[in-house]
Amino acid sequence: MLNQTVQRILTINTGSSSLKVALYEMGRGETRILSGEVERIGAPEGRLRLTDAHGVILMDQRSDLADHGAALEAVLAWLRQHRPELAALDAVGHRVVHGGIHYQEPQRVTPEFIAILQRMAPIAPDHLPQSIRAMQVAVKAYPNLPQVACSDTAFHRHMPRIAQLYPLPRHFADEGLIRYGFHGLSYEYIMQELRALAPKEAEGRVLIAHLGNGASMAAVRGGIGIDTTMGFTPAGGLMMGTRAGDLDPGVLLYLLAEREMTPAALNDLVNRQAGLLGVSGISADMRDLLKRESTDGHAAEAVGLFCYQAKKYLGALATVLGGLDTLVFTGGIGEHAASVRLRICEGLEFLGIRIDPLRNEAHAPVISPEGSSATVRVMRTDEDLMIARHTRELMEKNR
Repeated sequence: MLNQTVQRILTINTGSSSLKVALYEMGRGETRILSGEVERIGAPEGRLRLTDAHGVILMDQRSDLADHGAALEAVLAWLRQHRPELAALDAVGHRVVHGGIHYQEPQRVTPEFIAILQRMAPIAPDHLPQSIRAMQVAVKAYPNLPQVACSDTAFHRHMPRIAQLYPLPRHFADEGLIRYGFHGLSYEYIMQELRALAPKEAEGRVLIAHLGNGASMAAVRGGIGIDTTMGFTPAGGLMMGTRAGDLDPGVLLYLLAEREMTPAALNDLVNRQAGLLGVSGISADMRDLLKRESTDGHAAEAVGLFCYQAKKYLGALATVLGGLDTLVFTGGIGEHAASVRLRICEGLEFLGIRIDPLRNEAHAPVISPEGSSATVRVMRTDEDLMIARHTRELMEKNR
């Protein structure tokens, strides 16, 4: 199969309670021929939806799915029954949220690799077990296919050691308690696309703002990531949809000692009850809050805090870069919320950042005026395509 001009690659992208799949034909071009998403895994009335290359709905049904393994099994069963021609694959690519301290590039999925991920599961308990379960199901379904794991932390493994360290006793860093960073597949995709669009910009000082339900920023210089906002887990850094982002450690100690919260309850608080949802008391979805901010003070405060924190981190990372040549907005909020982009950039003219209001409202590819010292771009990210690219590259290396 590897000698075929076109390779058919299935990508699997697991979230804490969701699973996305995409099917690509990778040859001279890169064509997504099927997309799927399973939502509310482990909760009543989960939803499984599949669409073709043109967005036509192939299947949309409610189903109670106990875990990510059951969700993937349901997707694969539908493919075998209704689209058997699409079920013939050449490889499977997986997103793994945490690659640990050792993995700086995609890895073949083997029993040994899965065992390593299982030992790492306590670092990312809301993501790694789900990825492992999906891998196990995929390996069972396609035991003879090459399967590749693509880590969301690998992009950041080239950060300077100083940027990776926490100010804790040294032995913790030696044991792997460092700043890893996440959203690496998104950052890697954006940088590849930027190299194709504007090679000179890609070699300069680039700040990428991946703003969505999960949100982070990365500073990239000369094509290499040199710092990022997330740390040991995806819970750190910017305020997000339901995650608190960075907190004074004393807040956590207070909640543990004085409020007698259990670690599990604290984890639920900072990952599922905080962020936009916690501050607004309404929704974790920026679209909902923007609609209501003019009439609801809590919604307005949540939006304002999100933009304020993003502006503050943007300034910090621009300092690390020693200035700014290009700012890229991506992710669901970054790509679609013009007012959020504007508010984040207001007052940053001293960094060379200026926004053209008409271009911004139109979500133009470049939203800075002509002649600005810093180019501000809006770019669509595609983690799944990045997984497919990595999978194909590793297959080619292992021929």
